[in-house]
Amino acid sequence: MLVSICVTTYKRPQGLQRLLQGLAQLRFEKIARPDIEVIIIDNHNQGEAAKVCQEMQADFPWILKTDVELQQGVTYGRNKSISLANPQTDAIAILDDDEVPVSNWLDELLWVQQEYQADVVTGTVLPHFMEKEPADWVMKSGFFNPPRSQTGESREVAFTNNVLVKAEILRQYNPVFDNRFALTGGEDTYLFMQIYQAGYKIVWADDAIVYDWLPADRTKPKWILERCRHLWSTRSLSEKELYPSWATKAIRALKGLALILIGIVGLPFSLFWGRQGIFKSLMYIYKGTGTYLGLMGINRQEYKGV
Repeated sequence: MLVSICVTTYKRPQGLQRLLQGLAQLRFEKIARPDIEVIIIDNHNQGEAAKVCQEMQADFPWILKTDVELQQGVTYGRNKSISLANPQTDAIAILDDDEVPVSNWLDELLWVQQEYQADVVTGTVLPHFMEKEPADWVMKSGFFNPPRSQTGESREVAFTNNVLVKAEILRQYNPVFDNRFALTGGEDTYLFMQIYQAGYKIVWADDAIVYDWLPADRTKPKWILERCRHLWSTRSLSEKELYPSWATKAIRALKGLALILIGIVGLPFSLFWGRQGIFKSLMYIYKGTGTYLGLMGINRQEYKGV
C-alpha cells in the first residue's frame, strides 16, 4: 500500500518543521507498514519550505517531495499537492502545517478505513496552546473541545486538518478543491459534502489524533467568535449549493434563527453566569449570523493575502 500525505504551507517554517518531525515518528502496529510519500507545497515564493525539507531530508524515513504554488489561495496549494501524488497511490491523507500527529495517527486512520470499509476517515483534532492556556471562562465555552464520536461512526462531512481519502475518489474531481474557496476557506467542507452526497462512506477515527498548535491570537474571544461565524457560514453556503431545494434552505434558515434567538434570550440570564455565559450566548449569535451569511452567498476571505 502507498499513502501520500499532502500538506500546503504558508510562512510557517517552524510549524512545518514540527509537522515533519511528527511524521518521522509514525509507527504501525494495527496494519502492515505502508510505503509513504510526504508532499509539501509552499504557497509562498521565498523558499522557506524547501529549506526546511532539505534540512530534514537526510534522516527522514519517508519519500519527501516539495514544490511551490505561486497562485495564492489554499485550494491551489492543496490541488497541486494532490496532483503530485504518485499515480499508484492508494490513499491520500491531508494535514495542516500547524499540526503535529501522534505516532499512531496514520496507523489508526488506515486500520479504521479497512475495519469499517470506509471511503473517507476523519479524526480528532486537539488544541496545543503555544503560550498560556486561555482564560477559564473561554475554555468553558466548549470551542476548544469540539464533539467527538465513537470510532466507526458515520459522518456527513470531513475536514482537511485530519483526513484520509481513497485516492480513486479524489481522481474523479477536477479540480479536487473548488477554487472559488481559494481565499475564503471552506473548500474541504464543500468537497466532503459532495463526496458524502455521491454515496461514499465517511467514518470517524477517535484515536487518530493530531494536535493543532495555537498561537495566542487564535485563543482570543474576538477570533473565536469570528471563527464560529465563518464555520457556520461555510457549512450553510455549501449546503445551499449542494442541496438547493427551498425546503433545505428553509430548514437552514430556521436553524440560524434558532441559534440567534437562543443567544439573545440567553444574554440576560447569562449575567448570572458571568463572562462564560455571555460568551456562550455571543457564540450562538455569531453561529446564527454565519448561517444567514452562507444562505446569502457571503463568505469571509479567511485566507486573503495567502
